[in-house]
Amino acid sequence: MPKCMFKRGFTLVELLVVIAIIGILVGLLLPAVQAAREAARRIQCSNNLKQLGLAIHNYESAHQLFPSGYCTFATRDGNGPAWADIDAQTWDAAPGWGWGALLLPFVEQTNLANALNYERPLWDPLNAAGVRLQLPTFLCPSASGPQDPFVVATAGGPHSINQRTVTLGRSSYVASHGQESCWGDCGASRTGLIFTNIYTGETRQVTINGDASKVADGPFYRNSKVRFRDVTDGTSNTIFLGEHSSRLSDKSWAGIVPGAVVSPSFLTPENGPDAAATLVLVHAGPSGGELDITGAPIIHPVNFPTYHVGQMYAEHPGGGQVCLGDGSVRFFAETIDLFVWAELSSMNEGEVVDPGN
Repeated sequence: MPKCMFKRGFTLVELLVVIAIIGILVGLLLPAVQAAREAARRIQCSNNLKQLGLAIHNYESAHQLFPSGYCTFATRDGNGPAWADIDAQTWDAAPGWGWGALLLPFVEQTNLANALNYERPLWDPLNAAGVRLQLPTFLCPSASGPQDPFVVATAGGPHSINQRTVTLGRSSYVASHGQESCWGDCGASRTGLIFTNIYTGETRQVTINGDASKVADGPFYRNSKVRFRDVTDGTSNTIFLGEHSSRLSDKSWAGIVPGAVVSPSFLTPENGPDAAATLVLVHAGPSGGELDITGAPIIHPVNFPTYHVGQMYAEHPGGGQVCLGDGSVRFFAETIDLFVWAELSSMNEGEVVDPGN
C-alpha cells in the first residue's frame, strides 16, 4: 500500500530564529552603511572647504588681499549718511556683503555675482532674489539643521530694516576672526578689553572707535584688508575657514544685516544671542571679557560645549574640518588641546604651534 509523502515545513521556533538572525545581520550592517555614508559626506564637505580655500587664494591673486569678513560703511563715531543704515549699537552698516558673496566669481558663480548689485546693500529689493539662493558649495551634507533660506531675526522675532524683512541663503561655513571677537562691542562701546597673553590671562584696554582691526587677530573681520604678509604666524598655522552647522544657529554666505541678532537653536548655561557679525564670522577665544562660570577665559574649539553662535560647530563624529591659510583642509578632533586651537586661530600673535597636540 503506497505511503503518503509529507513535506516538512519550518516550525514557529525555527522561523523566529531565522528572523532573529536576519535582524542581527541587519543591525550589524546598518552602522557600516551609516559610516560609509558619513565618510562620503565628510569627503564632500572637505571638497567644499577646499574649493573655498582655493577661491580665497584666487581672490587674493586678483585683488592683492583676502576678502573682507564683511563690508560696511567705515564710521569712527557712529555717524554717517542715511543710506548707510548704521546700527546704533554695533555700528554695522551698508552694504553688508560678506566674504562668501565676494568669492562668488571664484566658485563658478559668476552669473550670480553679475546679477547682484554690490553697490547697493545686500538687503536692497534688487538683491532679494539672489541673496536667498542655496549654493551647494556652501552647504555641508552632514549638517542636520534646516537647509532652506532663513529670515534674518532679532531677539524678538523677524528683523526689519527699512520696513522690510530679509531672507538669506544658508552657509555651513564661517570665517575666522581669530582668538578675539569684535561683535557688538566694536560699535558704541569705544573701548575694548583684549588678551595680550593667552597663557597668563593678561589683558589690556584698547580704543576701538569702530575699527575691528584694533581687536581682531584673525584674517577676517569687519572691513578687513589682510594680505599674505600680515599672516606672520604662517598660513599653514592659521585657520581661515571652518564649519558651523545650522543645527546650532543660522549662518549665511551673503553677509550681515545691521541690527540683526543670531540666536542659538538650543540653550546652554554658556550660550545666548549675539550680534549680526556672527552670521558670517566666528572666533576661538579667549576674547577679552569672555569668562566661564568659574571666571576663567573661554577657549572654544570645534563642538566645545559652550555652544556659542560665534564658535565652530560640526556634525561629523568626533570633530570638524577647517581650511588653513595655505588652502589645505584638516580634520580637528573636538578634544584638541585648547591652547593649540587658540594658537592656530590667530594669524600674528607669535605663538609656536606644537604639532604633537
